[in-house]
Amino acid sequence: MSARFEELAWADTPMGVISLRRRLDPMLKIQVYEAKLGEEFLMSSLFTVGETELAHLALAQVEGEDLDVIVGGLGLGYTARAVLTDQRVRSLTVVEALAEVIDWHQRGLIPGADELTADPRTHLVHGDFFALVDSDGGFDPRTPGGRVDAILLDIDHTPRHVLHPRHAPFYTPDGIRRLARHLRPGGVFALWSDDPPDDAFLGVLAEVFRQADAHVVTFANPLTRGESANTVYLAR
Repeated sequence: MSARFEELAWADTPMGVISLRRRLDPMLKIQVYEAKLGEEFLMSSLFTVGETELAHLALAQVEGEDLDVIVGGLGLGYTARAVLTDQRVRSLTVVEALAEVIDWHQRGLIPGADELTADPRTHLVHGDFFALVDSDGGFDPRTPGGRVDAILLDIDHTPRHVLHPRHAPFYTPDGIRRLARHLRPGGVFALWSDDPPDDAFLGVLAEVFRQADAHVVTFANPLTRGESANTVYLAR
């Protein structure tokens, strides 16, 4: 029988203590995997609809074949694995600031991790997504300066509620312009947010892209027995 609670990994990082834990939910009778940074929950396997829809909604906006995709933030891997379900994807580069999170996947501590790490299209990069946005070299060290078809971002809770103050400048017109340099013509930027649509941030996107929309993604919440929602911003 599985333990009711088990800490699978723990490490002290420059951003704080990060941990991966598995627990048996007493109400749902299922194993739940959770990632925490300090006392903040980064990801739970209970709530993954928004993360997978981030990939599906973004790629639905991209035309063509042989797509090169960037995902900022690995987490439990739901967005990255959803990207790989699109057979048009030629390459997937996932940028993760915490080496420990990459290690969780490489060690198979997370369900489904092998689907990601064994896929030859996948390249996991240990790096600061926001610093790479500002650089001229791009996100994939194998193709310096290369542009891509889609950039998907799921690192901060919302454009206003960021994990670290140094992330905040990204969510300004100048920050988004720096990101747009890395997209090919017709490329798509997609962002996950835990808050309802923010008109001010939509305005930021509209300053840079010709089209910007916010999609509300709803899903059943088994804890409240009601409905919860995330937002996916799309810009192209």
